Order: sequence, then C-alpha cells, then structure tokens
Amino acid sequence: MHVTDLPDKTQDYLKTIWGICDHDGKPATLGAVAGRLGQKNSTASEAIKRLADNGLVHHERYAGITLTEHGQAMALAMVRRHRLLETFLVTVLGYTWDEVHDEADLLEHGISDQLLSRIDAYLGHPTKDPHGDPIPTAEGTLSEVETEHLGAVAEGRTVRVERIRDRDDELLRYLADHGIVPGADITVAQATSAGLMMVDVKGQLVPVAETGLNDIYVRSAAED
Repeated sequence: MHVTDLPDKTQDYLKTIWGICDHDGKPATLGAVAGRLGQKNSTASEAIKRLADNGLVHHERYAGITLTEHGQAMALAMVRRHRLLETFLVTVLGYTWDEVHDEADLLEHGISDQLLSRIDAYLGHPTKDPHGDPIPTAEGTLSEVETEHLGAVAEGRTVRVERIRDRDDELLRYLADHGIVPGADITVAQATSAGLMMVDVKGQLVPVAETGLNDIYVRSAAED
C-alpha cells in the first residue's frame, strides 16, 4: 500500500500519532490525538478502531496508541512530505518559518511522488526542515540526534538548539526575533522562576515562557 492510497484523514491521524509519540517519548493518548485534530474523543475513538482493524495502529485499553510497523512507514512518508514542503516554502518562496505549517498540511495530501522527488533534488536533498526537524529519506529512514527539552537543562549550562516544535506560530516568531533558532548556542542564565526561564543569547538575556520550554529541543554544545 502506498501512502496516497489512504484517505486524507487517515494520513492526518497517522502523522499526528507519530508526532505525539515522537515528542512525548511514549504512546499517544486518545485525548491528545483528538485534541490535536480538533475532534471529539468519541469521533477519534472510532477512527482509531478503524486504524487498528486495518493494521496501522496498536491500541490497548489504558496503554495508549502506537503505530504498527506499517503504520510507522505510512506516517514517516507523510512526515517527509510535510517537512520537504516546509523547506521548499521557506527556501524558494520566501515564507517565514512560522507561516509554513498550515500550508504544508494542505499541500502534503495532493503532491505526487514525482513532484516531491523533484523538490527534494532541487533543494539539494536537505536533511532538516526550517525548524531543525530531520527529514525522513524516501526509504523511510529518519536520522535523529539525541536531544532534551530546554526545560530540563540546568542553570549555567550551555546548549545548542537542535530543533523547535512548530505548533505555536507566536512562539516561533518570538524565538526567531531573539536568535533562538536551530544551530544557536544558548546558556541557561536563570532556572525557571515565576513561569520564565532566562537564557543568554550572545550576551543578551532573553526570557522564555515555561509553556514553550518543551517545544525547544537542545543538545550539548560540546558535541560538535
């Protein structure tokens, strides 16, 4: 089965489940999936049952939702489409990184493999999208660097921003305005207090809201 043989809504479910599991490091809950897709729990529950019947997900009561091997392959195909499209929109059409998520969501369902391959070649086969997220290969391989959330970094430690979750457009604009982008080295100047963490970016202190800390993935700056 090719990913384009699946209904658009099924594609959305698989990509959403993959994204939640990737971010949280554990099975997705029904409530999280429903919330991300803007649906009622009952609607999402019926959809998950259909996905399980089709061999795309595992769903055991109280154990959360995970993808089967086939579901994982289909999800990564959608992730590849989404991230290549985001990269194309930023690199070629001049979109900013906070504008591309919804556009890519619309385009990813209709693009052909041939056009996607042409875009990939035109861009020089990028390995990361504008948010620092790794782009799966056409074979479904995903190369990831071990990271941690900024919220887990101790005061005084310097880290390198690896990737930033693209769910919050306002946060993306704020971070870009203050130089907190993939590849930037930042130092935690003050641990979280009163809902804010203070980070040092090239000598400038920048407050980052606690609600956004887990959307910022970092790694040790000494690894390069």
